[in-house]
Amino acid sequence: MPDPTTVRAFLAESHVALAARAAGYAAREIAPLPEPADDAAARAQARDLLAQLGQAGWFAPIADQDLRAACLVREALAGASPLADAVFALQALGTVPILLAGARELKDRWLPAVLAGRAMASFAMTEPEAGTDAAAIATAARRDGNDYVLTGMKTLISNAGIADFYTVFASTDRTKGNKGISAFVVPADTPGLRFVGPLVLSAPHPLGEIAFADCRVPASSRLGAEGEGFKLGLATLDRLRATVAAAACGMAARALHEAVAHATRRRQFGHTLGEFQLIQEKLARMATDLTAARLLTYRAAWEKDRGAERVTLEAAMAKAFATEAAQRIVDDAVQILGGRGVLASHPVDRLYRAVRALRIYEGTTEIQHLIVAGELLKRAGGGGAA
Repeated sequence: MPDPTTVRAFLAESHVALAARAAGYAAREIAPLPEPADDAAARAQARDLLAQLGQAGWFAPIADQDLRAACLVREALAGASPLADAVFALQALGTVPILLAGARELKDRWLPAVLAGRAMASFAMTEPEAGTDAAAIATAARRDGNDYVLTGMKTLISNAGIADFYTVFASTDRTKGNKGISAFVVPADTPGLRFVGPLVLSAPHPLGEIAFADCRVPASSRLGAEGEGFKLGLATLDRLRATVAAAACGMAARALHEAVAHATRRRQFGHTLGEFQLIQEKLARMATDLTAARLLTYRAAWEKDRGAERVTLEAAMAKAFATEAAQRIVDDAVQILGGRGVLASHPVDRLYRAVRALRIYEGTTEIQHLIVAGELLKRAGGGGAA
């Protein structure tokens, strides 16, 4: 439920209209969907959501590289269904590297299908021993004539097992560390690529592991030059971290809405909960945190849309603050709702299980703090942390 009022200064008229359309669509078409009962159901629903969102045109901001529009769509979807938000997020994560690399052949092959919801994307960087330390990537891509041969494993990969293609990061020269990492687009049906199995989260989300065993791909599947994969991955995250913050805002807004509604209805000791000052204090803090999170989020997106080469500082601030604030807001909503807030059937419980991951993926809060501090020290001429 995006609220353009508080961030109006960062939006164009077209964005204000988009916010209203996205909120209406999410309320009508997405919010009524039942939460999947298990991992298999989540995978099936994710594919259904892919087709539904594609047919309705909601992936357009990815191709347009309109970051504010992407934030508005993610905010609306996240408040209605964290799974629908994840589907949008992965379409962007898997596709933006193709757009940034200017890979025309790969763009022509995959972009129309991605936008139409006919092809599901995935972003395969994390490994058992390479998470935050992406330079430790062990998956290898060995050049063999006009091909590359990939060998290794990826874990904690969203859409693993149901994606149509994976944007894969692998080492083409381990002696060069992160400067030896390259990126490849690998279709899911490529021989040698195997879905190892699912990794089941408390919130419905198609997560899993994939493995490469002498997986041969043509050199034309490489994004950019050899060794540019790490830089490409960072540039992708630099752009999309603000959208993670927007998803956090969407979840927080839904939680605040549910908390306010409950506080006005629920009576105890002859009064509504909203009449008690301790409840008012929670609601005030929740609303203030949400407004601050939105301002940081759309400030970062606005800076990028107006032509900033990088928004590293702004995006890191937005992601760190918004995701941490969303965790607090959702937790306070559970507290206000009491026993109802921990019923599996209640939207707030669904948000409680989903919001936690936002503080981890695409760079933990701790890493965002290091980025912010490093940028500040660099600008002051003092250097960053060792």
